[in-house]
Amino acid sequence: MAAGGDLRIEWADGQMPVLRSVRERFTEQRPLAGLKVGACLHVTAETANLARTLAAGGAEVAVCAANPLSTQDDVAAVLAGEMLVRAAHGTDPTPGQRDVAAWGPTVTLDDGADLLALLHEAPALPDGFLGATEETTTGLVRARALGLRCAVLALNEARSERVFNDHYGTGQSTLDGILRATNMLLAGRTVVVLGYGFTGHGIAARARGAGAQVIVCEVDPLRALEARMEGFDVMPAVAAAAVGDVFITVTGVPGVLGAEHFARMKDGATLANAGHFDVEIDLPALDAAAGDRREVLPLVEQFALEPDRRLNLLAQGRVVNLAAGQGHPAEIMDISFALHALAVEWLARQSAALEAGVHPVPADLDREVARLKLAALGVGIDALSAEQEAYRSTWTA
Repeated sequence: MAAGGDLRIEWADGQMPVLRSVRERFTEQRPLAGLKVGACLHVTAETANLARTLAAGGAEVAVCAANPLSTQDDVAAVLAGEMLVRAAHGTDPTPGQRDVAAWGPTVTLDDGADLLALLHEAPALPDGFLGATEETTTGLVRARALGLRCAVLALNEARSERVFNDHYGTGQSTLDGILRATNMLLAGRTVVVLGYGFTGHGIAARARGAGAQVIVCEVDPLRALEARMEGFDVMPAVAAAAVGDVFITVTGVPGVLGAEHFARMKDGATLANAGHFDVEIDLPALDAAAGDRREVLPLVEQFALEPDRRLNLLAQGRVVNLAAGQGHPAEIMDISFALHALAVEWLARQSAALEAGVHPVPADLDREVARLKLAALGVGIDALSAEQEAYRSTWTA
């Protein structure tokens, strides 16, 4: 397995010039020497390149899975020869997460706050603990509810994350996961996007680009108005349930699609979740409504409802872009994981001055990632003159 994993990691590395440039600097400067970094992420080829970058900076690294269906076993096999790895496709990730928490990390990287939550179950954090990073909206909700005893950098709220990871990354990879699982034609179908945050924006735009009619369902009036002004139909989820062909949840809250929606859906409707946890589609309600269920394709379960209706659930209701696809393109994770690496370096330097709680990513880290990406693309930009800078910061009559 490791031989195939090496090739997969090498391919991803070729699409990640920003992270590679960070790794080169880390190799020379070793800014992470003495750190123990625990990473609870989707164990993919892109994640492997992040783990190697942290190790190149001098850190000891341990990796565990954030999702049971996203681990690429050939990648995990490669990393297991280089560092502590607790991840296997299709297995409960919790024991591995507990192993990494018990290992005593001094910095954690999370995709859902799993490691952070486990560390906060103990009476005290590990000796020398500096802080954490969190990549998801759901994880930040959990972190803010934990009664934090450490600093957490809100990577998901950084500009580079919101624009590239959420909009472009999830926008494309969600549709990729759906198409890999079903091989359906989106053109001419009605796609219902439940949630119009940064990720919902991207999914709706890509679905429309594929020829689908798109309906947006929202609870926030400003987001609903924005969707309407972008030309999408906007309606309550119960109304959309009767007309949709494909339903994609991306809200971060449970029970977005439930019994009242299932009762109105067409025969053959497809249900997919692009949120972090498998709670957005009410799976117990779907199971209770079905007289029978069967796996019709490797990642498609069909639920038979009366009278003569079938609903198709993708990837067990788990995050479809990773459970049924390969996740974000490496070019997107290049930006996201470069930001992660720089955030760990920043925590190593600044953590003593940080109070417990969730903190924004420093703007200069965001700009540095963008600068490195532009340089990799061979793109130049303008700079303000001293007079222009002064004009922006002063006012005289």
